[in-house]
Amino acid sequence: MPLAVGSSAPDFALKDQNNQVVRLRDFHDRKAVLLVFYPLTFTGTCQGELTGIRDNLGLYANDAVQVLAVSVDSTYSHKIWSLQEGFEFPLLADFWPHGEVAQQYEVFNATAGFANRGTFLIDRTGAIAFAEEVGPGEARDQGAWREAIAALKP
Repeated sequence: MPLAVGSSAPDFALKDQNNQVVRLRDFHDRKAVLLVFYPLTFTGTCQGELTGIRDNLGLYANDAVQVLAVSVDSTYSHKIWSLQEGFEFPLLADFWPHGEVAQQYEVFNATAGFANRGTFLIDRTGAIAFAEEVGPGEARDQGAWREAIAALKP
């Protein structure tokens, strides 16, 4: 089970595909964050979901919200994948300690060694306003993300 709605979102500092550190706390009081955990780069369901984000980026990365995608892959694989697919949003490497952030959000799949598909909408105060988790191979309904974003108080 992922962290519950109303819980404080654990802070983290992870490197993106450009080797830049991204900290959750840097968005507090400025933007909500749509935090999207995915199992692995270069896989079909993950590619489909992130392509959906790419193709609707204005809904997920604007003045009110920032999307951050996270997997256990390295910054190097994220860089290649982002260039190949045109992902212009941060792909964060939860590489080492392996899956530590996914563990904090309670979506790490210890048997498989990667994060399940966990999604969290974190409001400007750092509280979780939406949370979901589905297993490997199951695609998420991005309509639920859009509804949760629309329901946020400005």
